Formats: sequence, structure tokens, C-alpha cells
Amino acid sequence: MTPPPQSPPQPRSTSTTPEASPRPPISLLQPSQKNRASKHAKVYRVFRSIFRAFPIITPSCKFPTLPTSALHDNHIHGGTRMTGTLFGYRKARITLSIQENPRCLPIFLLELAIQTTKLLQEMGSGLVRIALECEKHTGGKTKLIDEPIWTMYCNGRKTGYAAKREPNDEDLNVMQLLHAVSMGAGVLPGETTELPDGELTYMRANFERVVGSKDSETFYMMNPDGNSGPELSIFFVRL
Repeated sequence: MTPPPQSPPQPRSTSTTPEASPRPPISLLQPSQKNRASKHAKVYRVFRSIFRAFPIITPSCKFPTLPTSALHDNHIHGGTRMTGTLFGYRKARITLSIQENPRCLPIFLLELAIQTTKLLQEMGSGLVRIALECEKHTGGKTKLIDEPIWTMYCNGRKTGYAAKREPNDEDLNVMQLLHAVSMGAGVLPGETTELPDGELTYMRANFERVVGSKDSETFYMMNPDGNSGPELSIFFVRL
């Protein structure tokens, strides 16, 4: 009996699935001046109390009034300069990161109650005011930026609840990729070809942190001199 003919061996495929590029090692430094803002605030409050003790003198001439944009551009708030980064996938909620400088670990991260795309649209209007409010607890000693939950308003409209969280591996990877960027905006390369929430976008700028009291702080985005870009202010208030 003749054996059935055998099919010739098929060549093995040499193609392999491309591996994702490894993440860069995290070399961000610990913040060395975490309490700098509070120290500046104490000096400011002492100076303000002394100044208020002086008699009020009514000047015979009127001083020129600076417009709001000039206040931001010339940085006369008297606060502390910080690095602020807004980043997130286009269809997901955006995250706010505050750092002492681009090469330090975040001082705090806050997941805002607004999608990245929506906030970018608001920024396109040229003026964005974000108000974050939380309740004051009797006898509480929690620092303002350590409050876990905030009610968020964007340009006067309630958008939901923002939440403070610890930075995860993806957050640290974003900060590491941007460690040499002092300001700017763009899209970061993704680790996969298909992202359900769209591209990971970011916007980084210098912010001026002004501590009004233990229950109020404000972060003003500082535009470069001569640049009439969008204005962004973020208010933290404990009521």
C-alpha cells in the first residue's frame, strides 16, 4: 500500500510583536522646600498686621490701576513660584500636578471633575476660573492642600467632585518625561497603539502660589512676558 503524500514543511514566521519601549527610570527629586510657601505666608501675615497698624493717609492724587492681565504678567502677587501641569487622556478626567520645580516629585496631585477635552475648550475662551471648595471641620488640623475631596466649579458652573490622590506609576512616568520642560503643551507618546480614551495631552506652566490663610490658597498661571495667552486661576477655599 502506497503511503499518502506528505505536505512540505511550512516555513516558520520570523515576525514578532513589537515590544513597548521601556519606561525611563524615575530620577525626580524629593521637594526640598515643601514648607517654603507657608513660611512666606507667615512673613506676609506679620508684615500685613504691622502695616495695618499704621494710620490711614488719603493721597491727594490717584494711583494708576493695573489691569488684571498686567497683574498676572508682572507677577506682583508676592507668592511662591511653582510648576503646574494639567495632563490626561482626551476623553478622561484631567489631573493637576503641582511641583516645586519640573525635576521634583509632585507636592500634590488632584484629579479634577472635568474631562480634558472640555477644559481645553474652556481654555480656548481665554479665561478660566476653577474654584475648589471643601467643608471646614471643627478642630481639624489638616492642611488645605491635603483635603481629600473638593466640590469643583469651572467658570461659575458646578462640574462635580475633585479628589486628591497619590501619584501612581503612570503619573510619575509623565513627570519624568516632562522633567526638562518648564512650560509648553503637547501630546505625549502612548505605550499602546489604541487608547480607549484618546491621546495623552499635557499643558505645563509656571504658577504663582498665594496663601491667603490656612483656609484659602490660589494658584495663578503665569504667562511669559508679552504673551497674551489664556488666563487660568485655581482657588482652594475651605468653608
